[in-house]
Amino acid sequence: MSAESTPSKYDTNLDRNPANYQPLTPLSLLERTADVHPDRVAVIHGDQRWTYRELYARCRRLASALAARGIGYGDTVSIMAPNTPAMLEAHYGVPMTGAVLNELNIRLDPEALAFILKHAETKVLFTDREFSGVIKATLELLDDKPLVIDIDDPAITHGDFLGEIEYEALLAEGDPDYAWEMPADEWQSISLGYTSGTTGDPKGVVYSHRGAWMNGVNNILTWDLPKGSVYLWTLPMFHCSGWCFPYTMVAAAGTQVCLRRVEAKAIFDAIETHGVTHLCGAPTVLGLLVNAPAEVKRNFDHKIQMMTAASAPPSSVIAGMEAMGFEITHVYGLTEVYGPVVVCEWKPEWDAKPLEERARIKARQGVRYALQQGLTVADPETLEPVPADGQTMGEVMMRGNITMKGYLKNKSATDKAFAGGWFHSGDLGVMHPDGYIELKDRSKDIIISGGENISSIEVEEVLYSHPAVMEAAVVARPDEKWGETPCAFITLKPGSTVTETEIREHCAKHLARFKLPKTFVFTDLPKTSTGKVQKFVLRERARGL
Repeated sequence: MSAESTPSKYDTNLDRNPANYQPLTPLSLLERTADVHPDRVAVIHGDQRWTYRELYARCRRLASALAARGIGYGDTVSIMAPNTPAMLEAHYGVPMTGAVLNELNIRLDPEALAFILKHAETKVLFTDREFSGVIKATLELLDDKPLVIDIDDPAITHGDFLGEIEYEALLAEGDPDYAWEMPADEWQSISLGYTSGTTGDPKGVVYSHRGAWMNGVNNILTWDLPKGSVYLWTLPMFHCSGWCFPYTMVAAAGTQVCLRRVEAKAIFDAIETHGVTHLCGAPTVLGLLVNAPAEVKRNFDHKIQMMTAASAPPSSVIAGMEAMGFEITHVYGLTEVYGPVVVCEWKPEWDAKPLEERARIKARQGVRYALQQGLTVADPETLEPVPADGQTMGEVMMRGNITMKGYLKNKSATDKAFAGGWFHSGDLGVMHPDGYIELKDRSKDIIISGGENISSIEVEEVLYSHPAVMEAAVVARPDEKWGETPCAFITLKPGSTVTETEIREHCAKHLARFKLPKTFVFTDLPKTSTGKVQKFVLRERARGL
């Protein structure tokens, strides 16, 4: 019988009350750390430093000033900014009012930004001066314009002021002792982020206070993150709420080092200057560091932990990073699951394996995060799990506490994503006998040539193993005889030269004949602001060849 139909002694006079139950929220993490470690450095930005006492006061000032302007429960506050203190403070100050923070992708065009601001019904827009050009064009597309507040970062000397007031002046109006309220329900929304929208309009992914708290804590468990760690912001904070690291680092009483631009010299300098212990980024960031000029690189006297997502880095990149003192953790996730939610959890017995074998193991996406309930590879129609043989492909699906609430004002897309009680990722993968999953492709990226399925990831791995190749991406190119064939886009390492024939011969040593790319294009790869290769752009190029 169910618990509802048969109350037990454990259901009688044992109700929730303020003494034994509080909603989970990242806001409480900042309150606690400011109480316990008030004088510890919380934020570094250039020559600026804020302690936790100061950070908490600034977030409360922000909340107070917004509340005085009528911002409250259910309102949307958008922000257009890189990894700066204002961006970090917005992750706390905005939800302290009951409002929802919408982090805007700084590389979007005015049309996409205008769609988001309309769809989200944005009441207030914070905008960094650097992006005044695109924001000005965006505002011209809006009939109902939000209140605009300029962020005048000392690191930027160009750009126009578009708003009613500047960010620091707004904070000066606020109360540093503002009595913010906990969310009435931990299911209350905390942030809103939009998918890339490569097919149709982007979808608004809604996070809850509960989920954000859980993935913030998950990151600590996944990384064995020590108290007082120093985190460098190489991952865009607007992307999946920075994988929830604004909450993680506060919970760990760590220091967050802001970085406006992801450049090799700036990263190496920051690690050396501030003793950075942790950072995140796409595999392209690893490639940036490994292939940096010798005069830019540094030798460090401590181990640096780096978390990377998306496709696995090639073994040569892993080896190069390890030689510089970096230890790589491979994770996987999507916007819909608060960023990373699967990790290639490392086992001590793997340490003694040769580099190539360790790289092969690290190429697997892995197992679910500790606080996520379910991870499976299954038939998308029947939901039957595929055999755990490392060969049979199915769709990767997740369920549990670290899955979005749904898509804002889009019931049909939400229902489709959650069909059968699982979140359907759209990624294809296999399940290995030890329970670790490995991605094989996005469902839309599988190449079907002469009736045979070809994984673009498999072909890319072979291309990456060539010593002259820095980056590679493989997409389908239409073919009259075979339907479609693999088309390889390749970026060579600086100073390297290689012929198409040499690359083709290299591939032929490692791939079945039908998997060999028929076309090779040497070029720079188009990427999103988070470092992901824009394969839809490459597919268009391939069609036009």
